[in-house]
Amino acid sequence: MPQMSPLNWWFLFIYFVTLLILFSIINYYIVFYSSPMSEKNIFHKKSLNWKW
Repeated sequence: MPQMSPLNWWFLFIYFVTLLILFSIINYYIVFYSSPMSEKNIFHKKSLNWKW
């Protein structure tokens, strides 16, 4: 099996790093996170009426 030249290894490394960065960017922008402030923060307080 012939050996790869150092330049080919460098291009292969750059190729995979570029793919990783593009994949990360695409995943970051494709997922829509709902912000916690957008949801209504209504807490229903349960009132307990103790009748002794």
